Amino acid sequence: MRSFTSQQKQLLLLLSPATLFLGIFFLGPLLIMAVYSFLEPGLYGGVEWNFYHWNYGRVLGWADGFYEEFDIVYLQILLRSAGLALVTVLVTLAFCYPVAFWISRMQSRWKSFCIFLIALPFFSSMIIRLYAWILILRDSGFANQILMSLGIISEPLDLMYSGTAVIIGMVYIFIPFMFLPVYSSVENLDPKLIKASQDLGATPFTTFRRVIFPMTLPGVVSGCILVFIPALGNFVVPAMLGGAKVVMIGNLVEQQFLAARNWPFGATLSMVMIVFMLLVVSVYLIRAMKNPQHS
Repeated sequence: MRSFTSQQKQLLLLLSPATLFLGIFFLGPLLIMAVYSFLEPGLYGGVEWNFYHWNYGRVLGWADGFYEEFDIVYLQILLRSAGLALVTVLVTLAFCYPVAFWISRMQSRWKSFCIFLIALPFFSSMIIRLYAWILILRDSGFANQILMSLGIISEPLDLMYSGTAVIIGMVYIFIPFMFLPVYSSVENLDPKLIKASQDLGATPFTTFRRVIFPMTLPGVVSGCILVFIPALGNFVVPAMLGGAKVVMIGNLVEQQFLAARNWPFGATLSMVMIVFMLLVVSVYLIRAMKNPQHS
């Protein structure tokens, strides 16, 4: 039987508290959610301890047709949530990628200051920041007032309670999650490789496509995952900026637990969303293992 070295024993001792903490407070609630998703909803809320797979059938198509009805709207909400999360990823990437290069060329003191400004929103409540966007986007808000004063529009735009408002809010919330990993990859670029590419006659676009982008790709992918996963399950931004017009999967889960008191179905929607996220991350991990030089 293999014996542990003293160094391995020390490492095991150091990791045990963190492992125990994650096991209890992360895997524990996840396991409870998985169990609840296979239980029967109670008549007045809560759960009945009976195996009940129709919760998944209600979402995926094998509902019993008597107590549970299959409704395509649940999959539509999931796909809409994925679409809004994907747009959020693309917009934050389009903003953060060039800004990361711009900041990386600054002097050290200005770099630190700019990174501080990007991380500054973390120091205030997200609810307060979203209320500020309500003041900006509503019919009598700053955005419409400025556009009307400049003569660009003649009547207020309907910005609030729309997919556009939700995307604006989520981009604002998740910009730091995209910027920090992208900036880390940009900062670690080897200028010698870029110089060598230029010396060999490569055009700026070819240098970017063959040298710069592949070297920054790990940061880009990490930022995309860090933004996509919380954006997919976000319910605060759609509730405040989307209202009843933009319902995402997170809002649906919240409604099932709090308003409908159907805990098993809320757990089922949560598990479907988690599996969807795991599939997205798994695709990246599989590609990373096949192409380790780009991981």
